[in-house]
Amino acid sequence: MTAVSSRPSLNRLSRFDRQLWNRFVAIAQPYWYPTQAGGGKIFFGLLALLIVFLFGALFFLVSGIVLLANQLVPDFMAATAGGLLGIIQGILGSPAIFIVVAALAIPAIVFFTVRHHVVPRWQQWAFLGLLLLLSLSVSGMNVIISYVGNFFTTALANRDAPTYWRFFFVYAGVFAVATPIVVFYTYVQELLGLRWRNWMTQKFLGQYFHKRAYYEINAEEDIDNPDQRISQDIRSFTSTSLTFLLLILSSVIDVVAFSGILWSISSFLAVFLIGYAIFGTVVVTLLGRRLIVLNFNQLKKEADFRYGLVHVRDNAESIAFYRGEEQEQGQLQRRFLEVLRNYRFLIGWQRNLAFFRVPYRYATFILPSVIVAPLYFNNQLEFGDLTQAGFAFNQIFEAFALIVLQINQLSEFAAGINRLETFMEALDAPDQPPPSGTTTIDTVTGSHIALEHVTLLTPKGERVLTRDLSVALNPGEGVVVIGHSGVGKSSLLRAIAGLWNKGTGRIVRPDLSDMMFLPQRPYMVLGTLREQLTYPDVNSTISTEELYDVLKQVNLADLPERVGGFESELNWADVLSLGEQQRLAFARLLLAHPPYAILDEATSALDLDNEKRLYQHLRESGTTFISVGHRTSLLKYHDYVLQIRGDQTWQVTPTADYVVDAEAFA
Repeated sequence: MTAVSSRPSLNRLSRFDRQLWNRFVAIAQPYWYPTQAGGGKIFFGLLALLIVFLFGALFFLVSGIVLLANQLVPDFMAATAGGLLGIIQGILGSPAIFIVVAALAIPAIVFFTVRHHVVPRWQQWAFLGLLLLLSLSVSGMNVIISYVGNFFTTALANRDAPTYWRFFFVYAGVFAVATPIVVFYTYVQELLGLRWRNWMTQKFLGQYFHKRAYYEINAEEDIDNPDQRISQDIRSFTSTSLTFLLLILSSVIDVVAFSGILWSISSFLAVFLIGYAIFGTVVVTLLGRRLIVLNFNQLKKEADFRYGLVHVRDNAESIAFYRGEEQEQGQLQRRFLEVLRNYRFLIGWQRNLAFFRVPYRYATFILPSVIVAPLYFNNQLEFGDLTQAGFAFNQIFEAFALIVLQINQLSEFAAGINRLETFMEALDAPDQPPPSGTTTIDTVTGSHIALEHVTLLTPKGERVLTRDLSVALNPGEGVVVIGHSGVGKSSLLRAIAGLWNKGTGRIVRPDLSDMMFLPQRPYMVLGTLREQLTYPDVNSTISTEELYDVLKQVNLADLPERVGGFESELNWADVLSLGEQQRLAFARLLLAHPPYAILDEATSALDLDNEKRLYQHLRESGTTFISVGHRTSLLKYHDYVLQIRGDQTWQVTPTADYVVDAEAFA
């Protein structure tokens, strides 16, 4: 598979820019709104309208609770929330109420207009709406706490016991109400992230297995560890996306809610805060760009190290036979050294950035009081105003300085976005037309197998394997492909299967559902013995008696009793010898009874008696087959011999006329 030249370079992947935003939208949007022209803008417009709708709904909900409380305990409400009550009554009795009504009506109308796109996704929108409502409620609680804290501390400073205890119980009441809101806020966020991850994982898995992308992607040098991208990068993307969405939303709310508070206390403090936050954001954005590349590399190197460990586990017996412990330990240590080397750079840059971030953050603890202290000393402010100013300053600062405070998480998130985007692009590549100038073998579906003037190249085109090959195989016939190692025998089978198509010519073959391929080392699935035998038919209705019969045909009659029955689930690659695995693969072939079979040294680990037994059953089944092998014993089971030579030439000979070439079987 040819590398896609339009992929972003590592330098481009290191930036916080519009391209990064576009990559994020391309990954995130399909869960919420169909991928179409302008779909991203529509989605974010709907998101904004949902927030507006929730603001309106929350206003009416809070108004109802406050007005009801005022009817039940008017004196208490007048003493503790008279200002809030006055604001609500003022809005309800003024033209401003029409703005609130419009906040409900306009989003409802827009969502109704695009309902054919939203209704199929109503569950995710419902969860998102609930999550945003809880987020707004948490922000509202913070505003209430700032005012209650103001009155609470002012009463404490003035030694006003009755007021102190009244607001103490209000404080406790606010915490009692806020606790379930915060708990469910976190729970709904995690639950929505889980549902989003499930959807994205299913989508990526579908693309991963579509048109054998999982096979084609192995030729992509820049797509490392697809397992990590599906299992870990998607999980990180969904959870972090929701986290930053809520952070941005709460930041906007905090700016709106607390700016008025801060401005009423000190206009100079409000203006100073904005300038301070902008300065820090610009500096950290410039310094933090390097972190994206380092985090991108860290994810790759961690995955490479983990893959090395898995490789040792999967090949433990071979390593033990070779006594290759020292070399395997060395390659793992080299991979881990790469992990450590990149991580040293990463923590070094984080350290350098911290020299700015730490004092920048610590200064905010003292700046509000320094600026407003003269007002307090001149009796222009109450003591509670100082604490409320500090609280408001901190809330607005964190909103404006989001990039500064979250730069490490943002850089990790950006690295994850880039890994997912390049992976998604590679998965889409099989559906894209080949680059101009690329020649591919034409594959068509027919009732037989024929190769017509086929010139086959390796996937990247660096080597010609066979030139102008023409051969036809009629139903019921068998051909054995011979030649010394490396001439392209197995590659020819890959071309018939459609795995390799670089070259010219035409291949006629039946539909792949009518063909079965048996490699030299059979694939042992993760499943039961029954699933091993019926693979790849996931809906097989083959009876236990049929399974026993086919195991007898391949000389494995005792296998079920030996392993605990057909429903036992073991690590079959370790439990069975290679010869038993090859016989088990033949049992699959006999059970599936395909019209055509392709065997790539499928009996290389068997003795001659077992080989004879299997091929006799295969010929009796009426299956048309092509074999690749190095044994002269295979000749008598086939009608033709296709000899491929190292000079790209070939020859087809009837088996009865073939004179054994010792070199071809070397």
